[in-house]
Amino acid sequence: MQRNYHTDTSQLPNHYELAKQTAFHEAGHAAAIHLRNKQKRLAPVNFEIQINKPSQPNQQFSAKVVDGLLIHNLSSALDTRLSERERRDQQRAFEADVVNLLVGPLAEARYVSIRDDEIFNQRLVNTKALQNYGGLSDVEHATHYLSAFISDHKQREKKMLELFNEAYRFIDNSSHWQCILNLAQYILQCKQDRLSCEEVIGIFDRCCNT
Repeated sequence: MQRNYHTDTSQLPNHYELAKQTAFHEAGHAAAIHLRNKQKRLAPVNFEIQINKPSQPNQQFSAKVVDGLLIHNLSSALDTRLSERERRDQQRAFEADVVNLLVGPLAEARYVSIRDDEIFNQRLVNTKALQNYGGLSDVEHATHYLSAFISDHKQREKKMLELFNEAYRFIDNSSHWQCILNLAQYILQCKQDRLSCEEVIGIFDRCCNT
């Protein structure tokens, strides 16, 4: 899951704050992939978090969740030969992927609001605003999924709002947020350059009683 901005680079935060925002963003993705998929009784998916810590003062910290999607091949998911049950399963999977994509930038946005002592609610943030929180490619990816599964523009907008609200409710849950907080702190403090799926799940189990 590629994290990037749609903004003037001069407006980006300093390296230290950008590292913290990145950690919350990727922790949000990971929490949704594991916790929400588990709650929805969806198939478990493998993923890892790759971490690149700067060796020089002028270098930037980076991290990203690799894999973690239920649908990798849209053509197979849209195969007209699928049974009715298989089509329903594919729809549940694509909707879960969209929510999990949106949770990352929403988690970053919530962290920034807490840091800056600002109000954070559904009326003040939307999918367009997520571009300011590293969510440009996440939103583009989610929109691509919706365009493939839903041809009608108004129905797509309605579904996007529905899934965005689900993503918001996920991070607004105090237990989920504690999991995101613990993982973000671990990402920032650990000496590893990657965290496996099993390691991330272990962090959730130890810190968040999931």
